[in-house]
Amino acid sequence: MAVESAIGGTCAAGSQPAAASSAPQAAHAAARGGPSGPGAGAGTPAAAAAARAPGGVREGVREGSLEAPTRHPIDWRNPEFYNEESLNAELERVFDICHGCRRCVSLCNAFPTLFDLVDESETMEVDGVSRSDYGKVVEQCYLCDLCYMTKCPYVPPHEWNVDFPHLMLRAKAVNYRDGKVKLRDRLITKTDVVGRFASLPVIVNAVNAANRSKPVRAAMDAGAGIHREANLPPYDSKSIRRRLRKLPSTGVDVAADTPRRGGSGPASGDTPVPVRLAPSERCCAMPRLELGDLESVEKAKNENVPVLAKLADEGFDIVAPVPSCVLMFKQELPLMFPEDERVAKVRAAIYDPFEYLAQRHREGLLRTDFRHSLGTVAYHAACHQRVQNIGSKTRDVLGLVPDTRVSVIERCSGHDGTYAVKRESYAHSMKIVRPVVRRVRDEEPDHFGSDCPMAGNHIAHGLGDGRSADHPLTLLRKAYGI
Repeated sequence: MAVESAIGGTCAAGSQPAAASSAPQAAHAAARGGPSGPGAGAGTPAAAAAARAPGGVREGVREGSLEAPTRHPIDWRNPEFYNEESLNAELERVFDICHGCRRCVSLCNAFPTLFDLVDESETMEVDGVSRSDYGKVVEQCYLCDLCYMTKCPYVPPHEWNVDFPHLMLRAKAVNYRDGKVKLRDRLITKTDVVGRFASLPVIVNAVNAANRSKPVRAAMDAGAGIHREANLPPYDSKSIRRRLRKLPSTGVDVAADTPRRGGSGPASGDTPVPVRLAPSERCCAMPRLELGDLESVEKAKNENVPVLAKLADEGFDIVAPVPSCVLMFKQELPLMFPEDERVAKVRAAIYDPFEYLAQRHREGLLRTDFRHSLGTVAYHAACHQRVQNIGSKTRDVLGLVPDTRVSVIERCSGHDGTYAVKRESYAHSMKIVRPVVRRVRDEEPDHFGSDCPMAGNHIAHGLGDGRSADHPLTLLRKAYGI
């Protein structure tokens, strides 16, 4: 029987919604654990009490850890989460550990900012850094999660209990509660509102023309703090909902054994995957999470999760094409709402697209009758995909295409969604993407791109030669000849 699909929430303005297919979930969910066990959220007073500062190391303390990282629920509803005195104490504790280690210096600008503050202080230690300067570190963190997942040797279950990204999230939440967030940042992270307005048929051409106009961009730089050279994606009035109404509901060459639906059709078959839209969706709220607006995250959860959980109950697997959206439902929402059963259902049912396709291939259910080779592909592994701990499934699936070589680039692109467009952080974002751009140039590929559309566009912006990035799903479509 053909696999039926549904489409749900999205993250970026005008970006792609999530898709769901009704292949059996049991085998997929078995490989997944739930959110980490009970405990105070990292960065909270309870977590700090459970950890020891490096200055008070007792005999026998471990230097690093070989155990798999675990994560504590985010205790964001606890009033102590917003206690600035305990927050600053925990920032000082963790900053001191980071200062003594410095393994993460190459990841983003948060760590160089911290280390410069330390090295330029009178004591050349964290105690010489004014607490009023802690915010300079916080504003450079865009919650890519790479320090936690790929570098830090002191993450839980290590007794020092360092979760740098979620400590930064706590600091951002305090800033947001205290009204220390710019109006610009409040507006550009409302992707549903901005995307809906800018994509209106009457307005979209004017918005796109304005974003290409040098005088307008200069005014935006001066008045709104949107860097005049930042790459702003074009808006499209033809949403995926409108496009799919006019397309046949086939087109993804995947076959899978599925339960009989309504007693009709064969139990299995080598057929394309029909697609249908879920009743509603809204932004997953990852931009609001990065802003520290946790209440908006909850509001989005309350709209998205019931829709997606119902699909999970009906036997659907859910696929979202933007890594940040997948990460929100896989990790952040389960950590913010560890007792919510519907959040857990969605977590067990949602997949990165290539994670899903790779699983179909392992089960012998992915068609591999590709019509075209892709040549050399310079593939950027997006941070929010890497930290899902699923392996390089995009590389594996694209590598099935004959006469195709996939070169994986595991460096942050520095975009984040908003970081690369702000006047104060644009230069930092261009510095972060520089090694990725260099790798793409050195490969001289036939195609380049990233699972994250914004990262792909930022890499193309860094190349500056007029070439456009190809999303891996676009490359797969080309390989199939669709």
